[in-house]
Amino acid sequence: MDCRLRSRRSIRCGCLSRRQRLSAGGRPRRRRLPGLDSPPAARQDGDVTALSSPDPVADAARYQRLLLSLLGSDDPAVVQAATPAAVDTIIVDAGSALRVRPAEAEWSVLELIGHLADAELVVGGRYRWTIAHDQPPLLGYDQDLWVAGLRHNADDPRELVGLFRALREANLALWRRATPAQRQRVGMHSERGPESYELQFRLLAGHDRFHLDQMRKTLAAVKP
Repeated sequence: MDCRLRSRRSIRCGCLSRRQRLSAGGRPRRRRLPGLDSPPAARQDGDVTALSSPDPVADAARYQRLLLSLLGSDDPAVVQAATPAAVDTIIVDAGSALRVRPAEAEWSVLELIGHLADAELVVGGRYRWTIAHDQPPLLGYDQDLWVAGLRHNADDPRELVGLFRALREANLALWRRATPAQRQRVGMHSERGPESYELQFRLLAGHDRFHLDQMRKTLAAVKP
């Protein structure tokens, strides 16, 4: 989920942190979630096991297929509407482990929640540019700089979830009132090419499921 007007280390929202995207030779590499070394398991009752995210720039088609496969045939609006409550449950389950990072290059659960809020803010702009402008360039950002610079690991979790919920509700309302023609309008992703509003929205639902699974795997790694 990124585009033009980005820093040299732009977000590769699938979502890989900068450190996790770079191998020793400085080339993008896949990010693997803690304790997973086999292909993604099939979804059962909405429970998604995401193994890794292909590099969204070098392997954009596979990246899109992964997120769309995590969504499957489910309604993306229903999936997205359920995410804030799922995050609430994870916060309760995390307890004192909420801010614990499983490794130096990994995000804590709270930082992952902060990333969801950041992404929601950014995609909300992209949706609106796509609807209102003719094939606009879509704004990108460096996810690591946002998570670190906004100090999400020091955030009050309830305030952070409240921000995420408010942004999500606004973006869901936009989706519900959009016409079929508006949903097919296209923005120009600088690295993946044209993406319709509908595709952006569906990818975000898969992105939710990827990161919710990541939060659960993170807790499994850090809780005693």
